Amino acid sequence: MTDSAASPVFRLAYVPGATPAKWVRIWNERFPGTPLELTPVEAHDAQELLRTGGADAGLVRLPVDRDVFSAIPLYTETTVAVVPKDHLITAAEEISLEDLAEEVVLHPLDDVLGWDRLPGEEAFERPATTGDAVELVAANIGVLVVPQSLARFHHRRDLTYRTVVDAPQSEVALAWPQDATTDAVDDFIGVVRGRTANSTRGRRAAEPERKQEPARAARGAAQGGRQKPQSGGRGGRSTPAGGKGGAPRRGGGRPKRRG
Repeated sequence: MTDSAASPVFRLAYVPGATPAKWVRIWNERFPGTPLELTPVEAHDAQELLRTGGADAGLVRLPVDRDVFSAIPLYTETTVAVVPKDHLITAAEEISLEDLAEEVVLHPLDDVLGWDRLPGEEAFERPATTGDAVELVAANIGVLVVPQSLARFHHRRDLTYRTVVDAPQSEVALAWPQDATTDAVDDFIGVVRGRTANSTRGRRAAEPERKQEPARAARGAAQGGRQKPQSGGRGGRSTPAGGKGGAPRRGGGRPKRRG
């Protein structure tokens, strides 16, 4: 006879460039009875996946609809320009948007930076994806400005990148539907916020407190069972060894030998 009750699973979505590995490791150590299932999702599809219940929570790029989702910002990424290794701008460690004024800057349809105005010259058409834009950079069609994690995600040996100090930045957050804040979601919030196993949530933190009571009782019993040094005579003077509470013998305490 098989057990019909399936094991609970916590489903975590993550967008390209997000790196959940550290938190997944901590989760597996702390909650071995609840498997964590990773679901990769494109940045522009992440909110719909969470809204329809395709995942319990997700590592997404802000902004999200705050009327629907709760979100905890985790970190803000450095923005970089992806260029061929022999490009002129590689002579500097950092550049500004002004340095791209005469460059064709590719603007993929899945862009996550939310430009008010794209720097440089606009390409003839927008690539469908960031991956497609990287291929065009390799073909010397233009340059691409993206979060650093995406530059690493689409790494090619013939390309490199430089930090763009005044470009828009992308912020990664943990998000989940407001009306679906489950115990597992609450546990994962504790993981990403760096809480210890004993302080992940109030309902878990109470258990160690209860366990302390027997230990305190045992220590109290042990201390209560210890004998205090006896005191004798006036003024609390201690009893001399071998004596009965009286004054010590004179002359070294050794009896005289009778002839």
